[in-house]
Amino acid sequence: MGEISQSFRVPEPYHQAVDPSLSDDALLAGFALGDPDASGEFVRRFQRRVYGLAQRIVGEIALAQDVAQQAFEKAWRYGATYDPLRASVSTWLLTITRNVAIDETRRRRITFVELSDVATLVDERAAGPARAAEVSAGVRAVAEELATLRPEHRRAVVLAAWYGRTAEEIATLEGIPLGTAKTRIRDGVRRVRDRLATTEPGDLR
Repeated sequence: MGEISQSFRVPEPYHQAVDPSLSDDALLAGFALGDPDASGEFVRRFQRRVYGLAQRIVGEIALAQDVAQQAFEKAWRYGATYDPLRASVSTWLLTITRNVAIDETRRRRITFVELSDVATLVDERAAGPARAAEVSAGVRAVAEELATLRPEHRRAVVLAAWYGRTAEEIATLEGIPLGTAKTRIRDGVRRVRDRLATTEPGDLR
C-alpha cells in the first residue's frame, strides 16, 4: 500500500508504463494483488472522484483526505471480492467512500452543548454588555424551552440555529433521513416559538 500512503500522490516514475485504456476491472484486479504500477494508475484514475465525494460529505479537507485514504485501503483489501455483475468499479469504490465518510462523520458527531453554553453563545454575540443584559432573559427562556424537547429534537434545533448546520448536514451527523432531520428542526423550533409566544413579558425576568 505504499503507493497510496502520501495522500494519494501517485509515485513517479512508475516501474512500468500502464496502458491508460486498461479497463477499470483490470486495474482493480492489479490493485488488489498489490501490483505497484496498477495501484498507481488505479489511484490516479479515481482519486479525484473519491476525494470529491468524501469532501462533500465531511466538509473538511483533512478529514476528507483521511476518508479517501481509508476508502482506497478498503478497496485494496476487498478488491478480490468485487463482483462486476453487481456494480461498476466506480460505483463500488464510491459506495465504499460514502460508507467510510458517514462512519467518520458519526464518530466525530457533534454532541449537544449544555444549555448554559447556549446562553453563553448567544450572549457572546451580543453587541456589548448592555445588549447582553437585554437578551439574557430571553436566552434563559429559550434554554428552558429547549430543555423540554426530546434530545433528538433539541440537538437538531441547536445544530441548526446556533451552529448554522443545514438539514442535510444534520441528517448526516445524526445518521437519519433528510426528511426526519427537517421534521425535527421544524417541530422543535415551532414548539419553542409557540411556547415563548404565550409567555408574559414579566415571566422572562
